[in-house]
Amino acid sequence: MVIVLVPVRYPISSHSKGTLERAIKVAEERDAELVILHVDLYQDPQEVTRFDLKRAVESEFGRLPNARYLVDRAFIVEDQILEEIVAEDADVVVLGHKQLGRWRRAINRMVDDPDIAEYLQQQIDAEFVIVEDE
Repeated sequence: MVIVLVPVRYPISSHSKGTLERAIKVAEERDAELVILHVDLYQDPQEVTRFDLKRAVESEFGRLPNARYLVDRAFIVEDQILEEIVAEDADVVVLGHKQLGRWRRAINRMVDDPDIAEYLQQQIDAEFVIVEDE
């Protein structure tokens, strides 16, 4: 089965909502399993559970039949997202445009002025869908 992975913030921000909308559409079009990921920072005292994430998503979009919810903890969000992309063997990754700025700062330490979407495409064997702000 095709796997679509989408990282989101909790509580669901307006940007995450737009990204989720696109990920849901992509998953439906491809008859795919949708993996909704939130990464809690170790340094943040708030601990989000899978139930919290599922409840928040379903309150916005209703029950999603082919969805799984993951909550991980990490020091660096981008590293953990990469780990989950690989661990889940994701076929498609849906990222919000705002997330690209965070990726750019993280990757700038290794590469000067990277094209983030192109860099990720070279590093990960998955299709990346970037959701532009409306």
